Amino acid sequence: MNQPMSQEESNQADLLARKILTFSRDTLLVNLRFLDAALHQLKLQQLNALDTFATDGQLLFYNTQHILNSYKHQKENISRDYLHVIFHCLFQHLFVNKLVHQACWDLACDIAAENAINDLGLPSLVTTRQHRQKSVIHQLKKSVKLMTAEKIYRHYLDMNLGDDALDTIRQSFYCDDHTLWYAPPEKNLSGGNKESDSDVDQTEGDPNSNLRVKGQGKDFKLSQELVELWKAISERAQVDIETASKKWGNISGGLHQGLNQLNREKYNYATFLKRFSVLGEAMQINDDEFDLVFYTYGLKLYQSMPLIEPLEYKEVKRIKEFVIAIDTSGSVAGKTVQAFMQKTYNILKQTESFFSKINLHIVQCDAQIQQDTKITNPEEFDQFLQSMCLFGFGGTDFRPVFTYVDQLIENREFENLKGLIYFTDGFGTYPSKKPNYDTAFVFLDEDYDEIPDVPPWAIKLVLSPDDVMERGEI
Repeated sequence: MNQPMSQEESNQADLLARKILTFSRDTLLVNLRFLDAALHQLKLQQLNALDTFATDGQLLFYNTQHILNSYKHQKENISRDYLHVIFHCLFQHLFVNKLVHQACWDLACDIAAENAINDLGLPSLVTTRQHRQKSVIHQLKKSVKLMTAEKIYRHYLDMNLGDDALDTIRQSFYCDDHTLWYAPPEKNLSGGNKESDSDVDQTEGDPNSNLRVKGQGKDFKLSQELVELWKAISERAQVDIETASKKWGNISGGLHQGLNQLNREKYNYATFLKRFSVLGEAMQINDDEFDLVFYTYGLKLYQSMPLIEPLEYKEVKRIKEFVIAIDTSGSVAGKTVQAFMQKTYNILKQTESFFSKINLHIVQCDAQIQQDTKITNPEEFDQFLQSMCLFGFGGTDFRPVFTYVDQLIENREFENLKGLIYFTDGFGTYPSKKPNYDTAFVFLDEDYDEIPDVPPWAIKLVLSPDDVMERGEI
């Protein structure tokens, strides 16, 4: 029968565990200098209520016996587990929407982290669990081009697997506890209550901002500051990786892809559409120019007769004239086009976006103009969506649309055309000269690295499939 350790033995065991962790971190630094800031960010914190590792973005919690036993079994385990946790932070997996499907998100994050480690190809990170992962990753890569947690999550969510099935798959990728990511109120990892001397406690609120860690004598609250901290570390790591690639050869795979996807510029399509708005009058009470003093003075002086009343019109910026060009070549899916048009309509039909009378042309084009539908009010836009039919499916040439729009302008079809939005896969012939209106080429980011560059005068707008399909947030 095992006797409980004395306090001195416990302290010595923890000291040894910390030495193992420090040695593992230093081993990683020798091979991955570009992760210097990330590897030094997490402070070590013993928490023997855990079975393995955990992190909140500030501390790395560990179980002393787990460290000793795992290192004794295979010394590469600790280095791999350490890097696994660091990758969760670099990819910002722990800063997650509280409504996420937790079992599915846990699996997706672990697969993304393990795949990134595998792609590094370092002998010091090879463990027995890596061999168990091969079949799952091989099958997954047939359906998921970019092995990021978000895309893996969407893949498994679409499969509609139960929690037990997801947990079974996760067994080959598991190395750390994600409980802190969701941190329910009034709970903590040690199982105690809020008044206990545990290492971690929580307060009410959003899991992304409610976790408090007792470290070095003061509480540290997970907040937007911590999110911004890891965002900065991720951006620095990406720059360092790209610099290291030039010096030591290509460093690709899951790590570079994940950071590239994470740190690329994100766009809000609704905000983007506002750049095509113009100033005009709308039937609306203008509170900004209404003088309440004169109004109330008139009521006081003449009882029910105010001296001044609010203006019934107001100058606002709304969308009045623009063109939507749809690439109907064979490489663009009709379902995706329809979803994009529906998304655009849902934004524009808001009263603050549309004037009551508009001049919108929806031009379908492959290598030539196939159809032009003129929309003059939101109701006609709605009717167009109900009966929408695509024409074309030939090659791709962007030039005919610009020639056609220039002709419309010459024929005074537009009074003040603000811009043109071209929804496409990007593989076509661009005009050689800048038009007299703003132009944006809109792409989906199924594979961001393969999206071609646009001319210097054009705007490149990359949307995620979830932005267009309106499938919700991760």
